[in-house]
Amino acid sequence: MDGEASGGPEDRVRGFATLWSRAIFPVTATSMTRHEFEAELVPLVRRLRTVLAAQALDGAEAQAVGAALIAAHCTDPEALTLTLDVVETHLVRHCGEEAPSAERAEELRSRCVRIQHAMAAGFAAALRERTRAEQEAISRAALDARSAVAEALHASEAKFRAVFHGAAIGIGIADLDGTILEVNETMVRMFGGSRQQLLKRRAHELTHPEDAPHIWRMYHELVQGEREHYRVEKAYSRPDGTALWTNLTVSLLRDADGAPQYQLALMEDVTERRLLNLRLRYEATHDALTGLPNRTLFFERLEKVLSAGGGMRFGLCYLDLDGFKTINDSLGHAAGDRLLVEVADRLQACATGPGEMVARLGGDEFVALTTGKDTEAEVDELAGRIMHALATPIRIDGRELTVRGSVGIVEGPAAERSPAEVLRSADITMYRAKSAGGNRYELADPEADARAITRHGLTTALPAALDRGEFFIEYQPLVYLGDGSVRGAEALVRWLHPQHGVLGPDRFIPLAEHTGLIVPLGRWVLEESVRQARVWQDRYEEAGPFRINVNLSPMQLTHPGLVADTVDILERFGLEPDALCLEVTESALIGADDDLLKPLRRLSEMGVDIALDDFGTGYSNLANLRRLPVNVLKLDRSFTQGMQQYPADPVDLKIVEGIVSLAHSLGLSVTVEGVETGAQAEQLKHLGCDTAQGWYYARPGPPDRLHELALADATG
Repeated sequence: MDGEASGGPEDRVRGFATLWSRAIFPVTATSMTRHEFEAELVPLVRRLRTVLAAQALDGAEAQAVGAALIAAHCTDPEALTLTLDVVETHLVRHCGEEAPSAERAEELRSRCVRIQHAMAAGFAAALRERTRAEQEAISRAALDARSAVAEALHASEAKFRAVFHGAAIGIGIADLDGTILEVNETMVRMFGGSRQQLLKRRAHELTHPEDAPHIWRMYHELVQGEREHYRVEKAYSRPDGTALWTNLTVSLLRDADGAPQYQLALMEDVTERRLLNLRLRYEATHDALTGLPNRTLFFERLEKVLSAGGGMRFGLCYLDLDGFKTINDSLGHAAGDRLLVEVADRLQACATGPGEMVARLGGDEFVALTTGKDTEAEVDELAGRIMHALATPIRIDGRELTVRGSVGIVEGPAAERSPAEVLRSADITMYRAKSAGGNRYELADPEADARAITRHGLTTALPAALDRGEFFIEYQPLVYLGDGSVRGAEALVRWLHPQHGVLGPDRFIPLAEHTGLIVPLGRWVLEESVRQARVWQDRYEEAGPFRINVNLSPMQLTHPGLVADTVDILERFGLEPDALCLEVTESALIGADDDLLKPLRRLSEMGVDIALDDFGTGYSNLANLRRLPVNVLKLDRSFTQGMQQYPADPVDLKIVEGIVSLAHSLGLSVTVEGVETGAQAEQLKHLGCDTAQGWYYARPGPPDRLHELALADATG
């Protein structure tokens, strides 16, 4: 059972230390026994456990653990490779949380990769420091050997030879012409050939295709005496065709008169570490499921593309699969993963041209990128190839699944937008395609983007706006057509936004309904309107009965507290129920069952008037009016538009006349919206409508204006 992830946290720590010591003890230069060495690793495991569990990754701490291996004499590169394999396989299991969620488990695995990377960096830095110390000792020995007095020359040379031949790093000496004069056994093993093969070479012939230009510039500066030393990472070709990667330090040795005489090269083999870094880099920048580049690598590529000049353009396709959640829920996540792999393979086959790449951003979201001088046509073709590739059904577990996708396309010149702005535009456009039914692609529209961004900003600002008191109410009078007197007012909520100014309800009510904020906002509107109605009653008692109309949204109708809230507000301000009218849109009541109508019936029985708003737009059955608990029909403004011309449209007149007659026969009063002219008002009065509202009488305004209207103008 030794090393199993069981027992308490400390037992699991010791179990991890056991696995770790077994792996690297055979390649560790230490005089300790394995059990003693294992005890040395226990504190390091505790530190790794702390790094894994911390809220934010402490890269310095993970690097310190890697450096501690060097202090424990684990200097063989194989010790690092074995250590990282143990960490990758066992760290999360022994030092992570018990039974984490799938999302948390993925986060811990991702953090484990970053810990490996940091440990490798710490190990490399500590090994370089140790190597540098050896190099300095060698350099000092060489200088001592050259400058020592004659009687100590033999001892100094012996000391230099001992260091030269016994060093763990490769050492070579060449003259200023580049002829290699001497190499130690470590360098011979690093290159993989024989000593004679190396001694036949010249230093400046050891070029490699990946050499940076500055390497050989510094070399020439050194042999000419203009530089004392330089340090670079350089690759060499071995006789077997493989690459040897080294940390190379070249120093200039001068004679007793200070003239340049020899070159001293010190090489540290970093091939294994480089391969490990490449592997870690690949894991950090590629999706584990599909093998495609992940979000990190895609953003690196996109940032590079967008920073290019010279007339370069880019095209980006942002793909989200339609209905993928249904497949996951019905067939399971394993089937969903296989579907994603197949989709990834098809997308990869679509983007094989120069400057094209495909990446998985996460979940069922993919992106395809193309770059060049004429991406306007190329990105359209790429989107077409993607849609065509998805058209063929995918067979999973004996079922043929039809895959559909929504694609948002962004195309334009480089160097004008940031990666975040491009992805945001593509994401907005993709959702526009999905809202249009999916299985299609849409081109980005800056105006649509701006509207979507504004909607998002308004949505996120809504809760705080209510708390900060940014909403206010304007009131539009309801005028009795018989004598032109004001019989009430409709409460219309407005939002005084800090950046956008005054916003009408059409800008934010749908957002409030979508987020659920419509319930507290509606309650505030009702409370403020009832309070204002009570003020009017007290101030203008001689004006007679006065009614306040307040709109209810469909979500408010289904809220269980609607009746209780209404009763509480009326009682708190001392307003009679018959002074309140709640307006409900016709569309909200189409097909309404008894459960939905029950709160309205209770309010109606209390004496609260219920108005059916926007009547005539919902295509409802007129016979349904008998079962609805309504007292008022509010005709939509579309009925008054036909009366603006002269003579008025006779069909519109007949329709309105018929609706008024029907409403009166059912005991309902009729209010008309959108009255803008005296001719309309007179015509509606003639047709028997009871009350009206519109700009002809007054635009919505502050409460103090309501009883200051020049009503004589309205009746003239």
